[in-house]
Amino acid sequence: MQHSPLQHFIRISLQGLFWLLPIVAILIILSWLYSKITTMVDWVFRLTGFLPESHLFLWGVVVVCIFLLILYLLGWIVKTRLANLFEYIFCKIPGYGTIKRIVGIFNSSKEGENQVLVVAIKGFTQEGYNIGLMYSQKESIIKDHYTVSLSMSPIPNGGFMFEIPKRHISIIPHASFDNNLQYLLSMGVRSMSEILKCESIEFQDLMTLEQWLEENKKTETC
Repeated sequence: MQHSPLQHFIRISLQGLFWLLPIVAILIILSWLYSKITTMVDWVFRLTGFLPESHLFLWGVVVVCIFLLILYLLGWIVKTRLANLFEYIFCKIPGYGTIKRIVGIFNSSKEGENQVLVVAIKGFTQEGYNIGLMYSQKESIIKDHYTVSLSMSPIPNGGFMFEIPKRHISIIPHASFDNNLQYLLSMGVRSMSEILKCESIEFQDLMTLEQWLEENKKTETC
């Protein structure tokens, strides 16, 4: 279907508008919250006669102490049932669950079925392999297939997701999300063995995903 130059311009412009709107909305909300907090703090300062401009060092100490106190209170709440209540409430906010999962991706020290694994997969070229990430070790909707993400280089915030047969996935030992990020940013100038500071490994010597799943299952039952 052919479009006139004007229709093409309008369509592309609308795509840009809808991409920009959520960002603008968040910035407006943050700006509004900041103005309200500033007004409240100024009112407290006028009431107490404390002027931050005249006591910058003292004001900095107060801010740091308040921040540490908030972190302590949050850490205490996390260990109580109140954390589940707050999480239940926040999960009702659209987008909270997605943001939480995205943030969780960058925690490469997770364990169990949500551990981030750096894997080598076969099947995209006649010879060789590709290095990718498994953000979860849950089986796909397709039997004996698992989701592997291949990120772009040097900008790793894009990429592709593939459903790979379990027999074609091998685990790169001692590799983390951070190691894979360094590998992508270097555009291959630094090899994965250089980043991990280890010798190169024969592909057949790598642990297969099936072996990893079996070992993980034994660990969970112990």
